[in-house]
Amino acid sequence: MRTTALLSRDPAAPFTVETVDLDAPRADEILVRIRAAGICHTDLVNRAAGKADRPVLLGHEGAGIVAEVGAAVTSVAPGDHVVLTFRHCGTCPNCTAGRPAYCRRSTALNHFGRRADKSPRVTVDGTAVRDGFFGQSSFAGYALATADNAIVVDPGTDPAVAASFGCGFQTGAGAVLNALRPEAGAWLAIYGGGAVGSAALLAARTIPDVRTIVVETATARRDLAGELGADHVLDPAHADIVATIRELTGGGATHALDTTGILAVLADAFAALTTGATVVAVGLGAGVPPIDVRDMVLQGKTIRGCLEGDAEPGTFIPHLLDLHGRGLLPVDRLVTRFPHTEIEAALAAQRAGRVVKPVLTW
Repeated sequence: MRTTALLSRDPAAPFTVETVDLDAPRADEILVRIRAAGICHTDLVNRAAGKADRPVLLGHEGAGIVAEVGAAVTSVAPGDHVVLTFRHCGTCPNCTAGRPAYCRRSTALNHFGRRADKSPRVTVDGTAVRDGFFGQSSFAGYALATADNAIVVDPGTDPAVAASFGCGFQTGAGAVLNALRPEAGAWLAIYGGGAVGSAALLAARTIPDVRTIVVETATARRDLAGELGADHVLDPAHADIVATIRELTGGGATHALDTTGILAVLADAFAALTTGATVVAVGLGAGVPPIDVRDMVLQGKTIRGCLEGDAEPGTFIPHLLDLHGRGLLPVDRLVTRFPHTEIEAALAAQRAGRVVKPVLTW
């Protein structure tokens, strides 16, 4: 079949809206009519990879309606409304232990995973498109996915809001609810007020008596954090963050989340912890943070990573959507919709800090 797609032919050039040919679903595949797809930083990072392998079809926060399923698919049916998330094998030790984000085949399945027989799923003018991003490549009117990364949701769910639960919102909320698990009386410091940090803040607000501090450089995002209920919002350009957090909390944060991937920020988050506290890192930075090992040992502090919110998407995404439906997780405050043909305007607005979570619609 033919559909429109947003292709990247050069990471330095704008996305192009093109007509592509999509293969029919194989036995283990499903065809999804995309209604909305969030733009995530991970899309943009991977856009620059593999410059010789073009064009690239990205998108890993898709939401839509199942149009067709392969002969071997039994858990998803045509007409189901779905949120598309990351793939996992379901059989490795990490998957069977309930940690599918750490699937041992994750890289092969998600990083432009190819079919076993190497046949193309998407072509343009006869040329194979580099697709299979997170098992979906959902920057298109239709996407081929699989049952293991399609989460069936209520038909009344707004796809533009639901889409980003596939990655960004799941990551932020899961880091709080699954990894950090603060209890009443806790102080949670969140570094970065973008989509992931804001989702984390909203998730923390669902736990009674958890107090929050958001550290953010952009004025608009600091203002939003205050509107979303942060107890304190700090500008690192005008405050000694470590000293200020220690003073506000009476000795240090009990929990912290770094969404930035910046080594110096992670080091500050660690330094601002109280005894026995933990900082979770979700930003994919590079290098080694300047951590005082004596401080870590003598104060019993912990740094740990967290991928995709340590979530089991089949249960966690419906849980988050239930919280949203009950008005307890108003992530719609973070979403700005753009027609898919206006992806460059969406990216410009995101870079300028005018929007937190741009979502493309079809």
